[in-house]
Amino acid sequence: MKKLVLALLGTVLLIAAAVVYTVSARHDTADAEPAAQLTLSPGQLLFRDTATGRVGAVPLAETGKKPQLSGLKCDRFAVAEQTAVCLAVRPGTLPAVTDVLVLDDHLAVRHTESLPGTPSRARVSPDGKRVYWTLFVTGDSYAQTGFSTRAGLYEVDTGRLVKTIEELPVFKDDQRYFAPDVNYWGITFAPDGNRFYATLGSKGQTYLVEADYRRYRGKTLRENVECPSLSPDATRVAFKKKVGEGGWRLSVLDLKTMKETELAEQKSVDDQALWQDDHTVLYGLDNAVWAVPADGSGAPRKLAGNAASPAVTG
Repeated sequence: MKKLVLALLGTVLLIAAAVVYTVSARHDTADAEPAAQLTLSPGQLLFRDTATGRVGAVPLAETGKKPQLSGLKCDRFAVAEQTAVCLAVRPGTLPAVTDVLVLDDHLAVRHTESLPGTPSRARVSPDGKRVYWTLFVTGDSYAQTGFSTRAGLYEVDTGRLVKTIEELPVFKDDQRYFAPDVNYWGITFAPDGNRFYATLGSKGQTYLVEADYRRYRGKTLRENVECPSLSPDATRVAFKKKVGEGGWRLSVLDLKTMKETELAEQKSVDDQALWQDDHTVLYGLDNAVWAVPADGSGAPRKLAGNAASPAVTG
């Protein structure tokens, strides 16, 4: 009996010590800091703080400053105009469920959609009227890798939800393309809110698709393009191209000439790049946000550490 009491006492002490350690450790993290009241005011670099999951911000002109961290936690984050989107996977849900949070200019929730899958990509159209995302999902019988994607969008002004664009009619070499394994990911819209681009994956190949949203049809432009990001002047697409097993090279494609320019970043970039302006491309790599010239010149420049999902307010 005495041994049992001692054992129980020891267990209680261990639990108490663990609680004290956990509380102490939390005070050493950014979670213990007061949440900043962030807004979508111009001239900011916003991003996901990878240590806490919280959305942070620094002035674009002073990216070396300590970021302000909001109370909003996201797995993916994006902004444009006065709209933001936050993808947050619900912890402990099997199969996974992601909350798509549509936010206003004070990062207050305007609308929520709960969809199956885990976050992959997020963007907001340049006019702020549409948010779109890509989620990884499981269970498709054709998915040899064990997963597939769902790319969808939400119209902020009308409330229309498109859970997946898989039904988008696409033409390849002037012929309607049909395949049971079609997946889309990495949507990016033009400033007119109608023309958009995305990656189509099928039969081991990837294609850049240009589509008309109102007519709801598209066509392939070229192979080996993933996660396109349209420049502010709508003339070029930044993308990642596969250069080996599990490796990608960040590049820019001129949509008029189809000329491709490899950017100065030599490392493999598995991200949907973001245009800071017509001359600079941002991306997440090695637990940091980087900038690189869009014309292939220069060298990568680190903007923020412990950061991912960069977003820029105009």
